[in-house]
Amino acid sequence: LGFNEHKTSDYVAAKLKEMGLEPIRGIGGTGVVAYIDGTEPGPTVMLRADMDALPFVIDGKDACIHACGHDSHTAMVLATAAKLIGHVKKGRVKLFFQPAEETLFGALKSYDDGVLDDVDYAFGAHVRPIQDIPDGTVCAAVRHTSSTFCIVELKGKVAHGSRPHLGASVVEAAVLATNAVNSLWVNPNKAWSAKVTSIDCASTATNIIPDKGKMILDIRAQDNETMTELLEKLKTAITNACACVNVTCEITFPGGVIPAAVYDEDLVDQVRKTIGEVLGEEKVAKDCGGGGEDFHYFKQKKPELHAAYIGVGTGVTPGLHDPRMTMNPESLRNGVKVLEKLILNVVG
Repeated sequence: LGFNEHKTSDYVAAKLKEMGLEPIRGIGGTGVVAYIDGTEPGPTVMLRADMDALPFVIDGKDACIHACGHDSHTAMVLATAAKLIGHVKKGRVKLFFQPAEETLFGALKSYDDGVLDDVDYAFGAHVRPIQDIPDGTVCAAVRHTSSTFCIVELKGKVAHGSRPHLGASVVEAAVLATNAVNSLWVNPNKAWSAKVTSIDCASTATNIIPDKGKMILDIRAQDNETMTELLEKLKTAITNACACVNVTCEITFPGGVIPAAVYDEDLVDQVRKTIGEVLGEEKVAKDCGGGGEDFHYFKQKKPELHAAYIGVGTGVTPGLHDPRMTMNPESLRNGVKVLEKLILNVVG
């Protein structure tokens, strides 16, 4: 799991040493970095893979499963590194195996450790499910959305059920707040959603007006500007809905707000051409979206960074974050071929 990828880090470091590279440990906690140096001055190109797995409870037991494919991302970057050694001419390639993407804090902690200080280009990759792109294809850009979740702590006033006028019910506040969230209006030309995923206002007896409760919301938006607008309207809607029944609320965002993908479109066009050159035009998939990714903190923190992030069609089924997740590992070779060519276009 995130920040506990000790065995994975050991494995990655050992493989890098076998290639003759010198791994640097402890980046962002459990991350690993290594360089492939060229013979001439030039840019630094970072190739990033995330490493962490996901927690599940199966048959009553805790399980740790790579249901998002981060093990395959690590495999692709290791394989790409092996192919790049001896072929880097200008600048250097920085291999970065990042911890804790699923926690939403891995990229930020790595940034704090200076992982971007010397980086001019950053490339990432993610396996895609069959719902996104066909197995065996590669898309030039995964258009991740901005995403976050919020916790709403409700505080009312306890009362007996026969005297509700003496209390302030957090149940009524939660209902009104849910309806208010469902009534939000944001530009329909943009994709966005705000969903109440949990309400807990349980009291100790059936005739007690509860005075404490909690709501959880999942929030997503197509771009960062839409997310900013959505969050402001959401906070206003929830606060005012609660106030209607004399309940106060505290709204927090414990995971922060993951930024949406922001790419250099000229670079995306180059990536698209490269996929066609390497795999054939029939293997170029349309850009896909879905989900969030802390990779995009890098561009937010360093706007001058040239960033691209490909989607590798591996026929993931039944879907990402499903404990039964499986895929076609042979299709990872397509990702390696594309990543190798993309990097050599810059430093070869």
